Amino acid sequence: MSDSNGINTLNPPLNAQFYRTLLESTQAIPWQIDWKTLKFSYIGPQIETLLGWTQDSWKSVEDWAERMHPEDRDWAVDYCVSQSKAGADHEADYRALTKKGDYVWIRDVVHVIRDEIGDVESLVGFMFDISERKKIEDKLFDLQKELEDLSFKDGLTNVANRRMFDSIIEVEWTNARRNNQPLSVILFDIDFFKQYNDIYGHIQGDDCLKKVAKVLSQSATRPRDFFARYGGEEFILVLPETDIESARKVADRCRSLIFKEQIPHQGSDASHIVTVSMGIDTTLPEHTDTIKEFLQSVDRRLYMAKQQGRNRMVDVG
Repeated sequence: MSDSNGINTLNPPLNAQFYRTLLESTQAIPWQIDWKTLKFSYIGPQIETLLGWTQDSWKSVEDWAERMHPEDRDWAVDYCVSQSKAGADHEADYRALTKKGDYVWIRDVVHVIRDEIGDVESLVGFMFDISERKKIEDKLFDLQKELEDLSFKDGLTNVANRRMFDSIIEVEWTNARRNNQPLSVILFDIDFFKQYNDIYGHIQGDDCLKKVAKVLSQSATRPRDFFARYGGEEFILVLPETDIESARKVADRCRSLIFKEQIPHQGSDASHIVTVSMGIDTTLPEHTDTIKEFLQSVDRRLYMAKQQGRNRMVDVG
């Protein structure tokens, strides 16, 4: 519909005031920077509500950079400047400093405006407050990490589980073969544990497993030493770059640690306290060797220790 002068009255032309009102009514904070001077030609009044800094305090990109977390400043500034020089639209997440001294997570979405000959003329963009989103992302990350930790941790004893052991032994086997270094493994079994449960009950049996796991895990003293629950009342210790003599010393230390605990066991034929049997083996893996065969060898030595009366270690035969 038009009036007598031919002007469209249903869709009147939009003026600058309309656009400003529209921009300033959103939660996103609009801004514009002149590329030649690197000065703000505009920033929305919402910036004061979010960060506390007044509109007129945003003079140039220096103000933007200075009001950024020190850990984010270098990479964010370098990235945004390089992308702008290349004439590429981009976005960046960083922590912005409030006037009160706190930090707010910001997502800056930047669009490059070019002149008629294609040179960068200005940058326009929107700042979004993504603090709540970051909190949710952090919670999700923590939950995911917790789930990952739980998936590799034995729920009862709180040490690594069989799944984690399977991953570690593959890594250490490969390292040992590549570097021609010895790899030792000690397999532990709590002596007469069925009888322990029969006499003291499963609840106290669980407490016994926890104590033994805690004590034996203390023998993994080097960064790459690895201790895990192997299954039931069995535990396993992986000792990278360890020869048989050193492995025996570690096994002796494990026996001493268990002895010091003095956990009563009236149902044991090996002692009046809880003891462990140990199978030990060391290998320099060749390409034709397998992890399965090596672990079977360790298990055979453990079986021999139990056949010979328990409360001992076997590393030959």
